[in-house]
Amino acid sequence: MSEIQHEETGSKGRYFLRGPDGAEAEMTYSRTSPQLIIIDHTGVPDAFRGQGVGAKLVTKAVEDARAAGAKIIPLCPFAAAQFKRHAEEWADVLKK
Repeated sequence: MSEIQHEETGSKGRYFLRGPDGAEAEMTYSRTSPQLIIIDHTGVPDAFRGQGVGAKLVTKAVEDARAAGAKIIPLCPFAAAQFKRHAEEWADVLKK
């Protein structure tokens, strides 16, 4: 599996993984300010199911937000579930 890649254009961005068959798993977000990111969608095709790819994408966003001193609002139901699962360790990046 390839490394997680990141693209950002203006206020929109995404973290994604491309599989050998060309399938892409992605987590998209909007940036409302340099310090606030809203995760709005996580999509994982069947080719990636059961490999924890969605969780890896959200984790990468959390690591990058932490490094930048930014906060995250997880609007996407999957991302929100990941924040609940990691409530204590990710509390510093969750926008209250």
